[in-house]
Amino acid sequence: MNRNYDSSSRESRSELRGKRRKTNLVLNMLIGLVILLIIFVSVKIFFGGNDENAAEKEQKIESKQDEKDIDTEENKNSAIDENKDEKQTESETENTDESEENSADTKADDEIDPIPANEEEAVVTEGGSNGNVKKTIENPSWNPIGTTQTGEHYAVYDKESVDWAEMLQAISYATGVDQSNMNVWFLGNNGFNKSVGTITTKDQKQIYRVYIDWVDGQGWKPTKVEELNEVEKK
Repeated sequence: MNRNYDSSSRESRSELRGKRRKTNLVLNMLIGLVILLIIFVSVKIFFGGNDENAAEKEQKIESKQDEKDIDTEENKNSAIDENKDEKQTESETENTDESEENSADTKADDEIDPIPANEEEAVVTEGGSNGNVKKTIENPSWNPIGTTQTGEHYAVYDKESVDWAEMLQAISYATGVDQSNMNVWFLGNNGFNKSVGTITTKDQKQIYRVYIDWVDGQGWKPTKVEELNEVEKK
């Protein structure tokens, strides 16, 4: 009987050990699965987060690149606009210079160049019409200075008129005094289409009274120049 009990007891312990082994094996497998699951989730979170960070970084880089491209394009457009403005300014400057040149040419055309007189033909007489006249000069080679005016002529003593400008040109032609060095003391009527003017150089060392007549279609012509001792103020 004792033998049977011992044998039964050994079998029970053997079965118990077998069950414990199976239980431990199952537990170990479950623990292994849990560990693997934890590792999988951790890897997923870690690398997934890195992918998101990488995507975010890439997006930021692309955004910055786009901004840089926009800035570059804006700078390029700005440079093009500035270049256009410079070219336009240069063109406007050239046009202004051209306009000024054309204006100067027109002005030069308007200023008639009279035929030079032969000074050797001049007749110089001491004294003149009154005691203030130092000497009188008459020259048959004086010519009409030419004119831009057309039609019937009446002397005009408006300082802004073409007639006034041409009368001063005739006076300059007869005396040799450049208009830029001329003071006009008097310029007025001396009969129908006849004028007389008193001028000096700016330093007043040369004083002249000049008589001019209008020649139809040809302009004002000097007829007599009187060199004066002093200015006759009227």
